[in-house]
Amino acid sequence: MPPILIANEYLMDIDALRSFIAFVDTGSFTRAAKQIFRTQGAVSMQMKKLEEETGRCLFTKEGRNLSLTDDGRKLVSYARRILALHDEALGEFSLTAGMQPLRIGCPDDYAQEIFPDLVTMLLEEYPHLPIRLLCDNSSGLRQALDQGKLDLAILTRAPDKEEGYLLRHDHGVWVHAGFPELQHQAVLPLVLYEADCKFHSSAVDGLEKQGQRFQVLCASSSATAIKSLLRRGIGIGALASSTIDAGLEPCTRSDLPTLPMVDIVLAVAPTLTRWSAHRWPENSVKNA
Repeated sequence: MPPILIANEYLMDIDALRSFIAFVDTGSFTRAAKQIFRTQGAVSMQMKKLEEETGRCLFTKEGRNLSLTDDGRKLVSYARRILALHDEALGEFSLTAGMQPLRIGCPDDYAQEIFPDLVTMLLEEYPHLPIRLLCDNSSGLRQALDQGKLDLAILTRAPDKEEGYLLRHDHGVWVHAGFPELQHQAVLPLVLYEADCKFHSSAVDGLEKQGQRFQVLCASSSATAIKSLLRRGIGIGALASSTIDAGLEPCTRSDLPTLPMVDIVLAVAPTLTRWSAHRWPENSVKNA
């Protein structure tokens, strides 16, 4: 859709704003292009056009990476509100009959605590909304978002990133399941999430730096499997504090490596307009 010319001034293009927000949420032109089904070159051209239309420099280079300038960060707020109103208007005039299921991705460890809260909030807004759940790790869910296989995804992001709408701040905790002696063994027995989990890498890297011997007895993407093994006394684990449930206890050994802070966020596919997707994250999820 070309920008509209009024009194020699260009109005910002909705598609370009959607591409801009896709970059903000993913931190990458490459991932943004995949999510909105355009080439990376097309997205770059849209961003140049936005800079021409605003008369401001929106991006700055930091090494090999692009980040937002102060004007770029200011535009984020306006862009989200413009897209929210645009998508809300489309939603108000769309038919709800025959609605396709909303496809939500969620890591297994958040499916018990965070996913039900999200579904409850969604059904308050859309009582007849059908929902499908895909459980995978955050890396796999990002790929599914990029490939158009998901509409929403609950993800773990680093605190310095701007991806998605913030659901909760969290941090990692070393845990056992009633077997405190395990944390004092000469060779620590570990039951961890897969290697791409931040808690896995921080645990392993931290122990190696300390010279603490350890053995990863099992690595899994399944929270159910990990907690079952912990409850059998197989080893100790590194979990998000919000996922610690009955039978699990924080380790008391003070010299275990500190596990990182993480943000749990809701990422929204840029192409999602069927249920005014930008309306409820902005008003509800962001303030949850």
